[in-house]
Amino acid sequence: MPMIQTKGLIYTVKSGDTLYSIAARYGSTVAAIESANHLFPPVTDRGLIFPDDVLVIPTSTSDPIVSHIVTNGDTLMAIAQTFDTYVDLLAGVNKLANPNLIVVGQRLLVPAFTYEVVSGDTLYAIASVYGVTVSDLEEANADRPGFQRDVIWPNYQLIVPIPTSRNIFVTNPLPGSTISNGQQFEGYARAFEAVINYQMRDGNGVVVTDERYAMADEGGPAYGVFSTTIPFDRQPTSNTGELWVYTISAKDGSIQDLIKIRVYF
Repeated sequence: MPMIQTKGLIYTVKSGDTLYSIAARYGSTVAAIESANHLFPPVTDRGLIFPDDVLVIPTSTSDPIVSHIVTNGDTLMAIAQTFDTYVDLLAGVNKLANPNLIVVGQRLLVPAFTYEVVSGDTLYAIASVYGVTVSDLEEANADRPGFQRDVIWPNYQLIVPIPTSRNIFVTNPLPGSTISNGQQFEGYARAFEAVINYQMRDGNGVVVTDERYAMADEGGPAYGVFSTTIPFDRQPTSNTGELWVYTISAKDGSIQDLIKIRVYF
């Protein structure tokens, strides 16, 4: 399955909105919004939207990670549940001084990206490629017009949650990425002395990248930003693999906060 990575915002329709007003506000187009959310028959009359519909708004942003536009009634807890993540992680990566205080219209970085559906796709196949569950996809796309478990439409932009732990959020590579020697590796971490560890294994269990460490620009309790590269110590023996990202306990040396990102070679 090719990875058709798109860029955009997640927006909840409010009373008085039109596709034209939404497109103008966020630098998109009516046609792009219609396509991304399949606002066509037989799902709905063309371009018809209702308050509380959740839309993906395609934009020209350079960041593949999506932002959620806060709407009336939102809480960090509810947003965290939608993307199967944690309140303190959302508060930390968005530098929120008070996690109980978010403002309507505010943009919050969330652990998700969008995938453009192609003919023949199923939720099960997409979930398998990206290392998530069908339930994860259903939760992230709830309340979206055009979203159905059994039928997904070509060109529909499906929200795919990114696996996180309470303390680690990898923004690059995204799940489903094809990895080569020297791959850029970036994200956020709340870690003791700002140290995270990583390694990469192929689908046969061969360690392609030996355990290494990276430093975030801030240590816990802050969520610091880390950026480094992933070298290959051995050639992969399969086409699939996992990037493991974690911290190591200072008490007993055990692995903590482990996340596994599905990758391809």
